[in-house]
Amino acid sequence: MQTLTIPQPVTKRVFPPFDLVRLLRTVFAPRAGEKICILIDLDNPGDVTHFGFLKNRHLSIQRHAYESFYQTLHNGAMAELGLRGGELFAYKITGGSNLDLPDEAVATDGKVLSLSKDIYPAYDLILCISTYSATAPLTAFAKKYGFRGATLHGLNEIILRSGLAVDYEEVSRQAEKLRLGMTRADFAEIDFEIDNQVHTLRLELGRQEAQKSHGLCRGGPDVANLPAGEIYYVPKGAEGAFPMKYEDGTIGLMEVSKGRIQNVSLIKGSQATIETHRSRLASDPVTGELGELGFGTQELPVSGRDIQDEKILGTLHVATGRSDHLGGNLTPDKFANRLNATHDDILFSPSKTPEIDVPEVRLFRNGATEVLIEHYEPRYMRKLLDA
Repeated sequence: MQTLTIPQPVTKRVFPPFDLVRLLRTVFAPRAGEKICILIDLDNPGDVTHFGFLKNRHLSIQRHAYESFYQTLHNGAMAELGLRGGELFAYKITGGSNLDLPDEAVATDGKVLSLSKDIYPAYDLILCISTYSATAPLTAFAKKYGFRGATLHGLNEIILRSGLAVDYEEVSRQAEKLRLGMTRADFAEIDFEIDNQVHTLRLELGRQEAQKSHGLCRGGPDVANLPAGEIYYVPKGAEGAFPMKYEDGTIGLMEVSKGRIQNVSLIKGSQATIETHRSRLASDPVTGELGELGFGTQELPVSGRDIQDEKILGTLHVATGRSDHLGGNLTPDKFANRLNATHDDILFSPSKTPEIDVPEVRLFRNGATEVLIEHYEPRYMRKLLDA
């Protein structure tokens, strides 16, 4: 199978240097006296003691958490913002996107603590810089304990220099333009082309209010997912089919009915990968529920991390699994196995899925049909932004 020739996004934006004070001030508008901390994940949380994890050169995400956030907080950022605290804690890596977090955490002095008793109630601002996304569980905890926070999983140098260096006031304004032009839609249709075959997925939106991930978290308890820049919906139903690329490069066809993936067939790659997915769907059917339809809103460079690359204008993603953090009703207790209670974004972009073209994404709204995206190029979305 040949890879399609799809134009790669070219970003001509010039970004200012990463500035943690500017980022925190813009995202949170923190009040003097508020207390801030950082969470990281480690295979052995005890390695946070005396910052022992820094000896492991493979832990680049955690090193960025230490160098760009922890050290910067203690080298003047907290003083400039009037914040207190600045502690760093580690919890055991979960192994999956948006799985519930373990309660045990370790401080840099080696003391073992409880997230629910010692950390969530004690801090006003919590930054989670981790391997796997913790947005869903932290959003639930924020509402329970009253803190605000940000999740920054997969952090790398490109994200620091671009997705975290932008002006989130402007990101919010641009996202709102798109949200207003895309809200209260009846349904969306996405055409996917692979091996000269076109498959269409229809997602029922039920005239719901479109939501935005825009990076501002200034009001009540909530968690921002950074980098931000996304319009999204929680589908009320779905029918059709779409291709999905697995981590090992295998591509399967997802057959969707009644809002869930009901069957999977092989397009290219490993049949064993397909059978593993089939077994998971059979044993825990809600793992195939489509819990999100999202569209990127920003002009950003490809980072190699979905957390940023799904925020690029012209890309789209659907997600399976947990949806409670987005306003959906699929919570961890509804899974047969809580280790399956992930929220997994399936990104379609020229960089992530060059084998899969998206000839057209159509939004049906107010009796009209708008072509949102054509071959990964924004159409109606660009029109909204330029208005």
